[in-house]
Amino acid sequence: MASYAPSISNNSLKHVEWMWQSNPNPWSKSEPAKWSHYSDLENLIIEEAFQDKQPQALLDDYYIDFKSNRQILNTDNDKQRPIKRVERKREDKHLREARFMDLPVGKGRSFGGQYGWVSPFVIEVRRYLKLEPDDLPTKKPNMIPMLIEKAARGIIEEGKHIRKEREAEKLAKMLREKKNAGMEEVWKCCAYLYTLESFLYQTLNAAMRLIGDREHEQVWRSKVRTLGPFCLLLWDDPFNTKLTTKKTLYRGAELNKEQIASYEEMAKDDKAYGSFQAYTSCSRNRKKAEEFGNTLFIMEVMIAFIADLSPLSEYGNEEEELVTPGVCFRVKSVEFDRKTNKHLIHLLLRQRFSSKQGIFFPTNFII
Repeated sequence: MASYAPSISNNSLKHVEWMWQSNPNPWSKSEPAKWSHYSDLENLIIEEAFQDKQPQALLDDYYIDFKSNRQILNTDNDKQRPIKRVERKREDKHLREARFMDLPVGKGRSFGGQYGWVSPFVIEVRRYLKLEPDDLPTKKPNMIPMLIEKAARGIIEEGKHIRKEREAEKLAKMLREKKNAGMEEVWKCCAYLYTLESFLYQTLNAAMRLIGDREHEQVWRSKVRTLGPFCLLLWDDPFNTKLTTKKTLYRGAELNKEQIASYEEMAKDDKAYGSFQAYTSCSRNRKKAEEFGNTLFIMEVMIAFIADLSPLSEYGNEEEELVTPGVCFRVKSVEFDRKTNKHLIHLLLRQRFSSKQGIFFPTNFII
């Protein structure tokens, strides 16, 4: 897969980092200085304004004044903190915990019902857009401008809900720049945006993981209109035409006794299987995945659509691979490793299991 770096960033996240002084009193001469990082999108916003020789960069809660090198609160000009620009090669040695070890899925998930190998979220997106069976951007490139515009507007709407409008506008701008490009460039842009540390992947996956939870059905359905077009562009991967086989991926988790017991019960039945309803980030690097939680998922990919995001990511050291929505799994075994003090849950991943092969469980398990 070809590499991708957005033209407006000049690959700045890999070489430039903006930081703000975060210790309680940044003006104290006796207090040790502590510097914190801006988010990926904030870094891109600040660096773009800096390169364009703008006097200020506007963020959601603050604005950056380049002349004074200050971060200033939008609602109170007296609340200021020093900032600095650091040029260096980015080296992220650890996985991002929130990305590779999500919060538990709600317990109200009911068992039963087969979703098949296409996520209900994707099906509902296609229905909302009134698409015919062959209506996909990889097959009909004339759809791309419409989908990008709907995706951009939806991202901005979601950003407004959580007071991340500036970040959302940045995401939308980067996406709109590809409106007249081919699907390969569009997908690489979507994958790049997904790899950034932002509300986009968090909001999308939080919604998709609610599929099967009757109490929260309206929550995930409400995201079909806003995040559905982006989801469809990411799902319709023009590079991923061949199924991945014979690969092992890893993911950490923090599970309670009841959740572990659920996997143990599932392991006893070789006909029971579940499915991933959201995009699920995994790593090829076992040691890095072992850094989080009390449980390590060891996923043996038998045959499934898996997207390698590492060539596109600003966090290449994470060795991120993405399990796409709809991929099914069986629990091969559950054991406790006394050396690492972790539960090891072995999963077999397959794009789909026949309904004749066994009992289907929606993903009410945490993965």
